[in-house]
Amino acid sequence: MRKLNFKVKNAKLAFVILMILAFIIFLLYYNYILFTSFAKNKFADEMVEIADKNENSIFSIQKILLYSNATANDNSEDQSLKNMSISQYSDISIFIDNTSYITDLTNENTVKELYIDNISIQANSDKGTKILNYKNPLNFGKYKEIEGSKNDRIDFNIINTNSENENHDYSAPTFYTDCSNPITLGYLNKDLLTNYSATDGSNTISFNGKVLKEAEVDLNDINYTLKFKIHIVNNLNEKFVYDMSLDVNLDDDNGGIYNGYVYRGKTTSGKEYRFFKEK
Repeated sequence: MRKLNFKVKNAKLAFVILMILAFIIFLLYYNYILFTSFAKNKFADEMVEIADKNENSIFSIQKILLYSNATANDNSEDQSLKNMSISQYSDISIFIDNTSYITDLTNENTVKELYIDNISIQANSDKGTKILNYKNPLNFGKYKEIEGSKNDRIDFNIINTNSENENHDYSAPTFYTDCSNPITLGYLNKDLLTNYSATDGSNTISFNGKVLKEAEVDLNDINYTLKFKIHIVNNLNEKFVYDMSLDVNLDDDNGGIYNGYVYRGKTTSGKEYRFFKEK
């Protein structure tokens, strides 16, 4: 068998080329194998750290109350009920539990800052103008005009002392540092039906949820889902967030809001209602 002999004319150049190839191979190995492995381990460590922090969450959703009704506004000059706009509204109270794991009030379970953002309203139709914003708790269960929140964000004033409570105007978003009052919100689907006239031969109309039936409003069209984030910063400057998704069904086997109004309450329990402690 004939032997093949290779001779390198420039050994120094060959050595340099081999070193460059070895360096390139090392970079490829680091980027595609070592770095990926390090990133996975770091991500896993971060997830374990976050899970440990949220094992005993300081804040959680304790209870949700929902009151839904409707009304008709007479826009006719002679109050003849021949030109009305119909609106549907819901009032929401969200109670926060801050004493499940800490019974006393401390900097850890008292609120320094509270706000709501990432507001989304999903419905089966585009009827009306849909708004979600803060609502004065003194007007809970009453029809009141509300305006859309600025920049889709609701910032709450935090009440820390009794003197602040005595002098405060609750027409602005308000929350107590000890979580003793609920977050109160108002949803309004304004003018979902306009130019509505009372039926011939009738001089009366229902100014509650029954008007939806009288006007033949399909409840499937106006059922909706509210989604938003509740952010809490405690007095240790730790940040917590809860992703709220609230499905509002105005119907039930007994007629739902067609009977006048719907009032529902839900006492919550389980990990899915805990606020998530942000890193």
